[in-house]
Amino acid sequence: NPWLLCLSNYRAWKAGYQGKVSFLKKDLWKVNLSDCYNVIVFLAPSVKPPLATKLLAELPDEARVVAGRFPFPSWTPTSTLGQGLEQVWAYDMKEVRRAAQSSAEGSPV
Repeated sequence: NPWLLCLSNYRAWKAGYQGKVSFLKKDLWKVNLSDCYNVIVFLAPSVKPPLATKLLAELPDEARVVAGRFPFPSWTPTSTLGQGLEQVWAYDMKEVRRAAQSSAEGSPV
């Protein structure tokens, strides 16, 4: 949404973060996220499973993902804030990977 992109850039500038953050208008499925450390997503639940796979493959361990409105169904959040429609879930990728690895090791083959 180009309007939200403009609003995000304006708010970052107003808060003194110009040059410290960036908002990209790119195809989510084609862009490489390996140099991103803070990812905010506001997407429908149907998109979360394939996005989770992409984020696990590309984000560094130090990255944090914040999901608005809908959580990632297979991830345990590091923290949450708010309630109802205003709730957000934060996930630290190192913890998400650790849980995924533990789950995979405990699964019968």
